[in-house]
Amino acid sequence: MNQSTEAGTFGPSVAEAAGTPPSALIGRSHARGRFGDALFFNLTRAFAVVTLVLLVGIVASLTWSAWPSITTFGFGFLTSSEWNPPAEQFGALVPMYGTLVTSLIALVIALPISFGIALFLTELSPAWLRRPLGIAIELLAGIPSIVYGIWGLLVFAPIFAEHVQPWIGKTLGQLPVVGGLFSGPALGIGILAAGIILAIMIIPFITSVMRDVFETTPPLLKESVYGLGGTTWEVVWNVVLPHTRVGVIGGVMLGLGRALGETMAVTFVIGNASLLSGVSLFMPGNSITSALANEFAEATPGLYTSALVELGLILFVITFVVLSLSKLLLTSLQRSEGARS
Repeated sequence: MNQSTEAGTFGPSVAEAAGTPPSALIGRSHARGRFGDALFFNLTRAFAVVTLVLLVGIVASLTWSAWPSITTFGFGFLTSSEWNPPAEQFGALVPMYGTLVTSLIALVIALPISFGIALFLTELSPAWLRRPLGIAIELLAGIPSIVYGIWGLLVFAPIFAEHVQPWIGKTLGQLPVVGGLFSGPALGIGILAAGIILAIMIIPFITSVMRDVFETTPPLLKESVYGLGGTTWEVVWNVVLPHTRVGVIGGVMLGLGRALGETMAVTFVIGNASLLSGVSLFMPGNSITSALANEFAEATPGLYTSALVELGLILFVITFVVLSLSKLLLTSLQRSEGARS
C-alpha cells in the first residue's frame, strides 16, 4: 500500500522508472519551448526587417539614380509636357496624365461590371453554372498582360476604330461639357483604348475578391431579409454590402494598383506619343510604364537615364499614396463599425 501511494495511483511514472526526476523533465521542456519561441520570434522579425530594408533600399537607389534629373529640372519636371531626348529636355506631365487617366477609366468601367459578376455568382447564378463561371474568371486573371496587349492591338483596336469610336463621337461627343473627351479621329489606339484594355485586365481581380467577401456574409442574415419579403437587391444593399464593404474596397484598390503598374498591355495600345493632344481620349498618349518599357533600353547614360528613373520614382510615389489612402479608408471604416457595434 505504501509503495502504491508513493508511486502514484497508477504505478511508477516513466520518469521515476528512468531515474530522472519529473521536475528536471519539466524544466528541459520549458527550456526547449523558450528557445523555440525565441528562435521563431527572431526569425520572423528578421524577415520583416529585411522587407523594410528592401523597401528603403529601393527608394534610396531610385532617388540616387534620379538625382541628376531632380536637381536639373526640380519641380518643373512634374509640370512640363516636353520630352525631347536630343535636347535633354524632359517633363513627366504626359506620362503622369496617361497613367492616371487610363487607370481611372479602367476603374470606372471595371467596378460596376465586377460588382455585377460577383453578385450574380453569389446570389443569382444556378448551381451548375456557378463553378464553371468562377473558374473562367480565375483563368482570365492568370492570362499574361502581353497577351492582352497583342489582342488589344491586333483584334480590339481595329474593331474599336471602325464600329465603336464613330458611335461614341456621334453620341457622347456632342454633349456640351464632356464632348471634348470623345472627339477626334477614330484611330483605335489611344488613351481610351488603353483604359478599356486595363479594365478587362482588372475585372477578374476585383470580381474574385468581391465574390469571396460576398460569400462571407452569414446566410442567416440574408435569409432573415428574404423571410421578411425583401428582394435580392434589398438583401445585397442592406445586408451584403454593409457587411463586406471593407473587403470590397480592398478589392477595388487591388485592381487600381494593378492598373497603375501595368506595362505591356498599355504599351501596345496607348499609342506612345509624348505629347498632349488636347483633352480627347481618342488621341494617342503615353504612360509612365510604357515610357520606361519603350525608352529605357535605348536611353543614353546621363540625364536621359536619370529622367526615366525619376519617372519610376514618381510611379512608386503614386502607388504608395494610393495604397496608403486606401489603408486609411479601410482603417476608418473598421473603426466606425467597431464604434457602432
